Amino acid sequence: MTAVQFGVLGPLAVTTDAGEPVVVPGTKVRALLADLLTNRNQVVSADRLIDDLWGDDSPANPAGALQVRVSQLRKALNDAEPGARELVESRPPGYLLRADNVDADRFVELTRSTDADRLTAALALWRGDAYADLADAEFVRAEATRLAEQRLAAHERLAEARVARGEHDMVAADLAELVARHPLREGLRAVQLRALYAAGRQSEALDSYADLRDRLAEELGLDPGPELVALHRRILEQDAELSAPPKAAIIRNSLPAQLDELVGRAEAVTELRGLLPRQRLVTLVGPGGVGKTRLATEAARTRSCPDGVHLVELAPLPAGDPRIAEQVLGVLDVREAAGTTLSATDRLVAALRHRHLLLVLDNCEHVVEPVAALVARLLRDAPEVSVLATSREPLGLTGELLWEVPPLSLPEDGDVDTVRRSAAARLFAARAAAQQRGFRLDERTAPAVAQLCRRLDGLPLALELAATRVRALGVRGVVDRLDDRFRLLSTAQRDVPPRQRTLTAVIAWSWDLLDDPDQTVLARLAVFPDGCTPEAAEQVCRTDLDALARLVDRSLVVLDDSGAAPRYRLLESVAAFCLERLTDTDEVRRRHAAYYTELAERADHGLRGADQQRWLALLDAELANLRSALVHGGGLRLAVALSWYWFLRGRLTEARRALAQPGDPEQEARAAPWRVGFALMQGEAVAPDDVRAAVAAVPNSHAAWFAANAVIEHSDLALASEVLPTAVDDPWIEAAVLSSLAHIAHANGDQTTLERTATRSAALFADIGDRWGRLRATEWVGGLADMRGEHERAIALHREGLRWAEELALWPQVCAELSWLAWLAVQTRDYAQARQLAERAYSLAVEQAAPGALVFAEMSLGMAARRDGKLDLAVTHLTRLVDLGRGEDPPALYLPMVLVELGHAVEQGGDPDGALALHVEAFEAAEAMATMRDAIGPLEGMAAAVRSPEVAARLLGAAAAARLATQSPAAPAERDDTDRVTARLRAELGPEHFDALLAEGAQLSPGEARAQL
Repeated sequence: MTAVQFGVLGPLAVTTDAGEPVVVPGTKVRALLADLLTNRNQVVSADRLIDDLWGDDSPANPAGALQVRVSQLRKALNDAEPGARELVESRPPGYLLRADNVDADRFVELTRSTDADRLTAALALWRGDAYADLADAEFVRAEATRLAEQRLAAHERLAEARVARGEHDMVAADLAELVARHPLREGLRAVQLRALYAAGRQSEALDSYADLRDRLAEELGLDPGPELVALHRRILEQDAELSAPPKAAIIRNSLPAQLDELVGRAEAVTELRGLLPRQRLVTLVGPGGVGKTRLATEAARTRSCPDGVHLVELAPLPAGDPRIAEQVLGVLDVREAAGTTLSATDRLVAALRHRHLLLVLDNCEHVVEPVAALVARLLRDAPEVSVLATSREPLGLTGELLWEVPPLSLPEDGDVDTVRRSAAARLFAARAAAQQRGFRLDERTAPAVAQLCRRLDGLPLALELAATRVRALGVRGVVDRLDDRFRLLSTAQRDVPPRQRTLTAVIAWSWDLLDDPDQTVLARLAVFPDGCTPEAAEQVCRTDLDALARLVDRSLVVLDDSGAAPRYRLLESVAAFCLERLTDTDEVRRRHAAYYTELAERADHGLRGADQQRWLALLDAELANLRSALVHGGGLRLAVALSWYWFLRGRLTEARRALAQPGDPEQEARAAPWRVGFALMQGEAVAPDDVRAAVAAVPNSHAAWFAANAVIEHSDLALASEVLPTAVDDPWIEAAVLSSLAHIAHANGDQTTLERTATRSAALFADIGDRWGRLRATEWVGGLADMRGEHERAIALHREGLRWAEELALWPQVCAELSWLAWLAVQTRDYAQARQLAERAYSLAVEQAAPGALVFAEMSLGMAARRDGKLDLAVTHLTRLVDLGRGEDPPALYLPMVLVELGHAVEQGGDPDGALALHVEAFEAAEAMATMRDAIGPLEGMAAAVRSPEVAARLLGAAAAARLATQSPAAPAERDDTDRVTARLRAELGPEHFDALLAEGAQLSPGEARAQL
């Protein structure tokens, strides 16, 4: 079942299996979820749900309103965990929630035991009263009451178990508040009386009994039950069985008091509390400042052991100090007997051999060897002793459970609601508010807080140090100074250990524990701005996997195994610290640039073959390293190698910026076509001679084709045909050239050439295995289907193309496919779908800074608006496109069809003369481009706008004949316009006269028909 966890033991909460909160929007949706949870795994009728949610104030369409809330709930679940929408099933006569991971069910399961540890873990699941935020709802009241009763019963059984193992003092203290809140509950009183008496507080036990007796008489008119009366008698008689056993020498806890709230670690604390009773050695590992100590103490705080829970701080010991046992004996207050000859370790083992306690050994990394030796001995010879250790590296013992403490969750963006859900932001906000009373995490501060949290990697200590600066600098001021983080992030708090008062000290504590070779490797790793593969680390850092493994073990390097290949990463603060200590910077950066330049050149070939997706993913993962290499030695050679990747990913501006740097003559020649191509794609004018010179620099190459293909976007089909490679012996370039020829044929309306070139291009790209190429060629196969009126086939081809493009994250091509689908939706009269697709395409084109894609998307927006009767919106879009197309030299290929569409909008708006002028302009533009197919729409438009019905009929006849000659049947949406005009003319002229004029027009060429005006 999909991993979603539901929490009802407190305010209603939903989390993913990874512990991320799921936002359930709206009061009614949360109430619906609560109702389904109280009846989980059972069908709840729709009528009952409606009554529970709205009562007497039900909406006009209650079934529809309920269905909307169910859809919102499913969406919220599915957004967090894909597939989770299936948890809410439609089952007659209502709905069912499949929920097998509810904290209340775990609580009931744990409370079936009388074991103190399991009962403690059960009670730790509670976050407040059950269904606390829906307590007034009648439908949760019964279950909330039942759970509250079970909670009290668990408290009673836990107290009994703790009294049985001698924890009388602590139980007596813990029960005081609970008894005050439930003064008439006899079970609680009974265990309190036993605890007080065993703790030597007989008079308080008798007073508590008297208080209960009086309350029962006054409030209920009852006497205490026989079991409580019997216990009272035994206390009066001082029954020896009620007395506590002799106190052991070691009973007290030595954990520090909690001084502030532990933020963002609720799930971690719960998990660790569940682990501790089952695991004898748990080691929390992680980098300095990640919060290991705090998490360990909070997880251990509720651990119930007869001989206590004890924190042993090892940080004050010098590195390598063997006196670990002495430190533990001191914390436990075990004194050395006079005349003993035992070692400290033997004395400690003897003292703990029969004790049941938990040792929290904090900061073990600098004394890891002696700590490991002592813990191994304790685990072997003191079977009731458990150890919770914190360290920046494992102890390396059999049976050790490593629990890596991650940084706090980071905000994905600066939206205030998203930031508030981030644990890192919540911690920073809490600490900043403690420093500056007026601080608030709101719309104003959220973007800066999000940036700060990401820059500090979610490290709790770094965030807390940053919070101390908010009062003086403000959040934005702190963010602006993070490049100088080691001077900025410090504190003057006197109760903080020196090693935690500055970020420098935190990292230096780990750095100083490394030997010189490992320090060198760590410093060299800092040149990788976003981590690296093992191979890259070995080559650039001149190291081996053993050294890298040691650095991972010491929590200075993070091994990220979530992607296709493992990567070594440094936290940003660690990297900044190490860069300051890198002694051979120039040489390491030279090796880094050389490695990634060679990688990019291999990738440039791989991107044009069957491994295209793998190479795209690899370059995506290495993007930060590639950008760094460009600056530090890769230069123009690397920029050229990355050009095709940048095109595929739609990073045109980045490509142009990198290609602008100078290089040697050979590099300049190789870069020239890429520079020209990217400039043309971003809408810049490039002189034809400059295009010819760039292509001639590396003729018949991949780059030469790229530049020539970009010319097509500028409507200069003659120049594009001239400079496309011809003497090609590379199958990929041949396929690419054919796809460009298909584009030109489509623009010219040459269906024969279009079919031949697009089909051959698709076949070649399929043989090569290049999915981008197949996508590109299929675009024009789909274009041919559109021209022939095979719209369903065209839609199927472009849908498949969209899927391929999205799988490869080829965003420019995603743009194109969305625009094609929007265009086809217009042609098939699905105007709502056309607007939706075109809006997606337009937004993506803006993100990609792709002028050509913007034009295609806006064209569909204008056409959909006009055909859907939204004339003002259509005129706005179409006028902008007309102005843009007229401004190009030569005029844009799309200009005739946009002029026609604008003409129809103007004519439908009541200005036939203005419309006629636009249609004439469209015809003349098509004539200048020598594209007969593009002259058909203007003829039909003139027929709609011309005042003479006879001329209009002849124009329609000429247009029909041209459609037949060019095999360009009208799309359904185009037929709407001609049908509208035809119906008007038939009515005005009469059917026979109209048909005769139509036949006359069919004998005219488009130019002759135009001359009728």
